[in-house]
Amino acid sequence: MREHLIKTSVSGRYLLHMPSRSGPAPLLVGFHGYGQTAEDEFDLLCSIPGTENWLCCSIEALHPVYTSKGDPGSSWMTSRDREQRIEENVAYVDAVIERIRALYYVTETLCFHGFSQGSGMACRAALLGTYPASGLMLIGGDIPPELPVSASIGRVHIARGSSDPLYLQEQLEQDCARLQDAALPFVTCNFTGLHGPNDEYLQSAGEFLEEVLRHPSL
Repeated sequence: MREHLIKTSVSGRYLLHMPSRSGPAPLLVGFHGYGQTAEDEFDLLCSIPGTENWLCCSIEALHPVYTSKGDPGSSWMTSRDREQRIEENVAYVDAVIERIRALYYVTETLCFHGFSQGSGMACRAALLGTYPASGLMLIGGDIPPELPVSASIGRVHIARGSSDPLYLQEQLEQDCARLQDAALPFVTCNFTGLHGPNDEYLQSAGEFLEEVLRHPSL
């Protein structure tokens, strides 16, 4: 048996929330968790205080799945053909950002946000993509261990619910140690909760975005 890969075109889907005021706006790009949709991440982004002043973009993963409840959702990748999927996903995100920059009045301030499986995608977009980030926000998911962290991810907000069964405290501590070793500025949010955001997280995330706006370049 001989295995071959062939490139083909598929349609990606993303949602936009326009800023409430006119003029150039910073760009916040979000990635949902496994089995979720662009709507899930869109609602999360729009729930963070202060994002009404950002152009918010929620990107949906290219690979459809059904959840355990039978609902349609999407996944960023599995272990199969992983490196190929990573390359395709990063190119997909770059294409979305390129189109947004061509059509809308945005500043150079770019922040990536990822939840659960989307955290890895947010890291890859910041570290492997074309557009350098001013900030990176991760909740309920780790920094992919094979990725070398660097200043191209900007400042980092990394969060975990105190009773999260999927993203363990040990993983959070390992990620923080990697950021510290790379001498990158980061904020840790240990909120009381499970595998998902709550008001405590949203407040911390909003404060982080304010800091990014005050100091977009490190």
